[in-house]
Amino acid sequence: MKNLEEISPIDGRYYRYTEKLKNYFSEYAYIKYRFNIEIDWLERLNRIVNVVDHNKLKKLLLTIKKNFSLTGANQIKVIEKRTNHDVKAIEYYIRKVLKSNNLEDVEYLVHFGLTSEDVNNLAVSKMLKDCLNKLFLSKVDELLKQLKIMKEKYRDTTMLSHTHGQPATPTTVGKELAVYIYRIETVMKVIKSMKLRGKFSGAVGNFAALTVSYPDKDWLKISQEFVENQGLEFNPLTTQIESHDILCMILNLIKNLNNIIYDLNQDMWLYISNGYFKLKVINKEVGSSVMPHKVNPINFENSMANMQLSNSLVDSLVDNLQISKMQRDLSDSSLQRNIGAVFAYFLIGISQTITGLEKCEINQERISEDLNNNPEILSEAIQTVLRKNKDTKAYEKLKEITRGKRTTLANLHQYINKLSINKEDKERLLNLHVEDYIGLSKELSDLV
Repeated sequence: MKNLEEISPIDGRYYRYTEKLKNYFSEYAYIKYRFNIEIDWLERLNRIVNVVDHNKLKKLLLTIKKNFSLTGANQIKVIEKRTNHDVKAIEYYIRKVLKSNNLEDVEYLVHFGLTSEDVNNLAVSKMLKDCLNKLFLSKVDELLKQLKIMKEKYRDTTMLSHTHGQPATPTTVGKELAVYIYRIETVMKVIKSMKLRGKFSGAVGNFAALTVSYPDKDWLKISQEFVENQGLEFNPLTTQIESHDILCMILNLIKNLNNIIYDLNQDMWLYISNGYFKLKVINKEVGSSVMPHKVNPINFENSMANMQLSNSLVDSLVDNLQISKMQRDLSDSSLQRNIGAVFAYFLIGISQTITGLEKCEINQERISEDLNNNPEILSEAIQTVLRKNKDTKAYEKLKEITRGKRTTLANLHQYINKLSINKEDKERLLNLHVEDYIGLSKELSDLV
């Protein structure tokens, strides 16, 4: 109830879906990630220039990192009101903490040789990486698990397919669900292979301040080691900002995944509309404020809306993050603060899809009815066997008697009996029923 006054549904109505994102994309999380990077750099610099005892400082800095909390973040925000600069506020706060621990000797090493974007870009990449590994992947796995349960349950369930919205060659429910499992797993394989990058090279990416201060140090090597120790891939060639190319590739992959899930939602909506699936009735729920009979596919509709919102943000981010005026402009800083919203809408959407799937069950009566009412789809099989028997007019013959027309299985058998074709082929066609005309559907569903 405390979320009723939030402006965004991300933090209000749908907070139960997005709550865990605060660990990665909240203002507090962003401050904490940057705070930790500044502390790590202070510890690394002290090892390089040897100002105070390394082991003693390292132990104390670990304690400082461990004890950082919302209290410290609020103090940083107070400082920021004065400085009007978020990273400088973090630097001043760390200096204050060092003084309170009698470490004035290393105070000058805080944020030494850095530009704000050195800290920001590492923080953003680490936040995104942690979100992907600790939250995003597990949610996608949850969807895949539900799809695989349904795929196994309906592996042998024959269903009339539709191309252009018209009756077409039968398939199995299991195979059609397997298609989505395969598509999702394909995208996830690429996402898991992507390595986020980080830069750590000063005001315009040239290590100028560091090299003029300590010209005898190998700053390129030191920077690379520091970035890699943060769990990122080092980007040596940048302006003041990291180029965001890999970040944008990952966002585009998220959009790709969103589109696949949107497609799944849409298909499930249509299957429900056609009566192939029915939704479980939950007695206490209401489907319509005026029509008592309604059981609506609202979860799939809700998911589609949120996937569209997620994609809209991805488009805006990708279209702008890779573009920067000469060596730096600040637009990317504001843009990146909205990456969390991409994942918020994604989490709402995928959660609704999972819930929708859990409510679905096969309507075998309706599926069987459609299969029995469309025997003309066997014309594909008949004309193909005729072609096998070297009838060059096979397609045209079947088109003449079936296209746009309703027929019966008895009429098709009458036609087959008159054919001058191989005896085994004729017997196979006469024994072929619509529900059996599924090719390798079952075997294909087993591939995932």
